[in-house]
Amino acid sequence: MRTSSLLLVAIILAAAVSLNSGADTTELLGAAEKTTHLHFFLHDTLSGKDPSAVLVAHGARRASNHADPTPFGSVYATDDVLTEGPERESKVVGNAQGLYISSGRRQLSLVLGMDFELTAGPFNGSAFVVYSRNNVAEYPVGRELAIVGGRGKFRMARGYALLRTHYLDTNNGDAIIEYNVTLRHH
Repeated sequence: MRTSSLLLVAIILAAAVSLNSGADTTELLGAAEKTTHLHFFLHDTLSGKDPSAVLVAHGARRASNHADPTPFGSVYATDDVLTEGPERESKVVGNAQGLYISSGRRQLSLVLGMDFELTAGPFNGSAFVVYSRNNVAEYPVGRELAIVGGRGKFRMARGYALLRTHYLDTNNGDAIIEYNVTLRHH
């Protein structure tokens, strides 16, 4: 009988803790969920004296191929600039730091794991995280990437980014990518 009573007390305590945890989470997250739309250009530079993306690893069987600046198996670390317009001289609104891996054996496809931090405007200091495949070979159609999290004003963000290649130099890999982002966050 005593074991049954202890089990019942344990179940009631577990239920109370579970219910209380939900209330605390709601209080931490605030009221309603918000939707935010962002538009900017990412400048990914592999060439020159001050590149924003550098090769940190490559596939073991990869042969050097100057015709393909991002061959299969290549891993790049990035610290790319985000601007309001496509020109590098446009107002800087943030940066994107992370990694991308060239994951397509037959066509240019990348897997991105990047943190996009805004450094200007009402979301200064807030960031969202993309972890998704970027099938660059679909250039004319555009691409969609998954947003899997965030911090600051974008805490618990989820959503998507629609990408369009504004400029791509296939000789050196330099690119300017237009981002249209839709975020749901608290």
